[in-house]
Amino acid sequence: MKANILVIGLGLIGGSLAKSLMRHEEAVIYGYDADPLTVRKAYKMGIIHKPVLSLEEAAADADFIFFATPVGAAKKLLQQSRFWKLRDNVILSDTGSTKMEIMETAKDLERVFIGGHPMAGSHKSGVEAAKEVLFENAYYILTPGQRATESHITKMKDLLAVTKAKVHVLSAKEHDHMTSIVSHFPHLIAASLVHQLDREQDYPFTQQLAAGGFRDITRIASSDPVMWRDITTQNNRMITEQLGHWIGEMDRLKNLLEANEEEPIRQYFERAKTVRDQLPIAGHGALYSVFDLYIDIPDVPGIISELTGYLAEGQISIVNLRILETREDVFGILVMSFQTDADRQKAKACIEARTVYEVYIS
Repeated sequence: MKANILVIGLGLIGGSLAKSLMRHEEAVIYGYDADPLTVRKAYKMGIIHKPVLSLEEAAADADFIFFATPVGAAKKLLQQSRFWKLRDNVILSDTGSTKMEIMETAKDLERVFIGGHPMAGSHKSGVEAAKEVLFENAYYILTPGQRATESHITKMKDLLAVTKAKVHVLSAKEHDHMTSIVSHFPHLIAASLVHQLDREQDYPFTQQLAAGGFRDITRIASSDPVMWRDITTQNNRMITEQLGHWIGEMDRLKNLLEANEEEPIRQYFERAKTVRDQLPIAGHGALYSVFDLYIDIPDVPGIISELTGYLAEGQISIVNLRILETREDVFGILVMSFQTDADRQKAKACIEARTVYEVYIS
């Protein structure tokens, strides 16, 4: 595909998008960031073809422009773009986690805007963490604006095909509703659970017991507070609606517990187990996820270096490694985390072929 592509904002998402789009042999990737040092790093790392110093000049030659910035900054840039001299056939897009606000801003544009949300992430941030494989098998949601035709959407899909993401088209309302359920609201729950733990003063050993499953289920509470402040305020109505549903669900559960009848309580947990077990295992969802492997190992010297050595021989990269002290309802003693399900499956096969240890995928 022959095209000039401008990526504005060269953090993890923008950098990874630029890097993956370089798979188009005839495309030229321009990169701009508010931090000139980031632009220089991106160029030296081979993430972009051409560093941009003048945003307006680069935008004038672009066939596609991606605003890979926080939604608030993207809205301001969109408003500024009305005064830029752009090509008539240029397609504008963004990478934000909420869509209704940005689509409302884009309504006033005289150019085609197709909102975008690549549902991928990493435990790292910044241009240094950019990967051309970040979006592979992840959902990439497109929310076309009112000026976007089927031809424009097809052009965008064709452009993004090299990222190997699973591209789906939704309305902005559909997107924000769905992500409020499976991404935005869970962050509130994780944060509230941690706040509840933080209030526990009478039994300080509780925090030590939280090192296992509790720490895992509240992992997303460690996400960037500024980013989640912005997401919460931008998708406030949808998230507040989910909070109301949650309060109703907690009232229902409280009534079950107060009645203290065994069979209704068992049925409550049975239904939760059934629904959860039917959720897809492979691929990325709306939440950034790592892929965990649980391994039962003996407590002997050198065992961890033995296992990591096998994976090193197999060229399998590990994102994280930890030993669980609290293992109630959790398989395994050692937890290895991987960036992709493919890496996890290769690691499982590697360890099972070389050892007699039990290996589980939860």
